[in-house]
Amino acid sequence: MTPIYRFLLAFATVILSACAPLVAQSPGAGLSPVNAVSEGEDKHLMLFGYDVVNYFTDRTHRLGDPAIKSVYKDVTFRFATAEHKNMFDAAPEKYIPQFGGYCTNGIVYGVPWGGDADEWQIIDGKLYMFGGHGSHDAFRLDVPRNMALANKYWAEEVNGSNAFFQRSKRVIFHVPHWKTGKELAEEVAKAKAEGRFPS
Repeated sequence: MTPIYRFLLAFATVILSACAPLVAQSPGAGLSPVNAVSEGEDKHLMLFGYDVVNYFTDRTHRLGDPAIKSVYKDVTFRFATAEHKNMFDAAPEKYIPQFGGYCTNGIVYGVPWGGDADEWQIIDGKLYMFGGHGSHDAFRLDVPRNMALANKYWAEEVNGSNAFFQRSKRVIFHVPHWKTGKELAEEVAKAKAEGRFPS
């Protein structure tokens, strides 16, 4: 795909997309951008309302109760129990998903996008989200390298940016190590076939 074609495609995406994600994902109070949606009075609802504490306590994803919530740096977090809310309120930074709750493998490429509540991993006591099983597998091909790249792009480009504009930029102007979803899937399949994929 030529750069001009990528630009036109990204421009069309900007024009056709709703403005809501632009606002919902960029609260601007220290947690921006975030994988958030606007739902009712909750204008920046983190991770579609899933309980971020539940990943640590029960090791699974679970929707929070709209009546049990906390607002931290203009971002709303919902919880399944009052106990989880109390745990979060005592140490919010311990439970907040890394990279704004976006797909960790996307951040490897400077793209804040995706991040499914049911595809996640706790690494060194921190919560990382992924945009599906394939994306998680691609990240697992080389965790140290990919984590270093994700930390680099989060620190240098993504953190504090507008997710929509950052995403558009990196879809047009790829990072040097850019790989397509198809290329990553082929690498994962090859690693699995050769018995090199981490268990």
